[in-house]
Amino acid sequence: MARSAPLDIDWRPDRESGKPVTEQIVDYLCGRIASGEWPIGARLPSQRAMADRFGVNRSTIIAALEELADYGIIEGCHGAGTRIVSNTWSLMLSNAPDWADYVSSGFFKANNATIQAINRFEFDATKVRLGTGELDPRLFPRDMWKCVARQTAEELESLGYPPPEGLDVLREAVALHMKQWGVDCRPEQVLVSSGALQGLQMVSVSLLSSGSTVYAEAPSYIKSLQVFQSAGMKLAGVPMDAQGLNMEALRAALPDASFGAHARGDAVLYTIPTNHNPTGITMTAERRRALIDACVECRLPVIEDCAYQDLVIDGPVPQSLKTFDTTGMVITVGSASKSLAPGLRIGWIVADERIVHRLADVKMQMDYGASTLSQWVFARFLTSGMYGEYLKQLRTELRRRRDAAVETLERLFSGRARWNVPQGGFYIWLTFDEPVRMGRLFQRALEHGVLLNPGDIYDFASDNSLRLSYAYTTPEEFACAAEVVASLV
Repeated sequence: MARSAPLDIDWRPDRESGKPVTEQIVDYLCGRIASGEWPIGARLPSQRAMADRFGVNRSTIIAALEELADYGIIEGCHGAGTRIVSNTWSLMLSNAPDWADYVSSGFFKANNATIQAINRFEFDATKVRLGTGELDPRLFPRDMWKCVARQTAEELESLGYPPPEGLDVLREAVALHMKQWGVDCRPEQVLVSSGALQGLQMVSVSLLSSGSTVYAEAPSYIKSLQVFQSAGMKLAGVPMDAQGLNMEALRAALPDASFGAHARGDAVLYTIPTNHNPTGITMTAERRRALIDACVECRLPVIEDCAYQDLVIDGPVPQSLKTFDTTGMVITVGSASKSLAPGLRIGWIVADERIVHRLADVKMQMDYGASTLSQWVFARFLTSGMYGEYLKQLRTELRRRRDAAVETLERLFSGRARWNVPQGGFYIWLTFDEPVRMGRLFQRALEHGVLLNPGDIYDFASDNSLRLSYAYTTPEEFACAAEVVASLV
């Protein structure tokens, strides 16, 4: 098979610029790759030819190519020259802000008043939490915990600092668990975080540029947080339909100009495809494939939040978006917080090894690694089979609670509101047919001992909705609290 012709270069660095020549060359090559002008698989000229065309020494070319190779953008192929192998996440690594720069900014954006009130009253035992994002503590598997804790105590020899990527035993267990989501990955592609939220935080400060745009479903859990905004990013909402994120709306939201700019870190998609928070919608398999195809076409990287992936109660567990990813487009975030115990503070990221190494460096700067004890405990839950056994019991109970909650809503709100019936997770998204003063309802419900989660904190505009959770209360508790809300409305 004949070798393809090398790419043509008609540019030279500016000697009068204060920017180092090597950096100019790296930026030029990245720009051509990011714009799509130079596709994956294209062959670069030889080092000698590049030195001649750029008007520099060969040593300068070698330094530039080594930097691009370190980022995974190019790769030397025996007998085929140097070829382009990536045009998405890897292009972000070179210009990613350092965590130290993020800390020096000296602030996190404050949550709005309603979110701060929710965070405060969630620890008030006199309030019924009707929209909270946490499992009922009474569902915690105490007997299994005691068994796992004994095993951990017998096996642990010390509690020193763990590797920043996470304990090998847990990374291996997570990689095996990911196969149930349709993802075939190696332990080296797994990084353990202190909860899924830390994973998002690490991505925001090391892979995304300040000023970039984060597209997300409207409404979206991420709208209730400041993790991306605190890092200088903008959120843009994309409407949903019954099948998940609306593809036509996504394409309409993206700039009409060349999509190649996205690969430089100017845009990324954040999505919760399974048991979406807050709407409960699960994206269909057809929509998942279409979404990945569109993101590949547009070179729009994806952050997939799979916090509720293990909590499907109707039908089989859908395949993760990562399953359809053949280009390294998708970073998948998982968590034990929703399915097992938020107090473990264990989450994980599955991504290309280069990204894992970058995030591990940031992780070291944050907390020197997730809790060794928590990692051992969750690893034992996974490898012993107890986690799978526990999930079967939990799914049965969540199905019972969901069905009872839907019956309650039909009794109290039929003709006054509409809602979805989720396939799993925690949430029912209820929207009133007539306008309701949500701020007033929130305050009045608090006075009557019920803590609500108004839909406005998740949406990009007023939506006249509530996020209701059947996971924290018993069916009887849910019914009593819902009656209070119905009487107030």
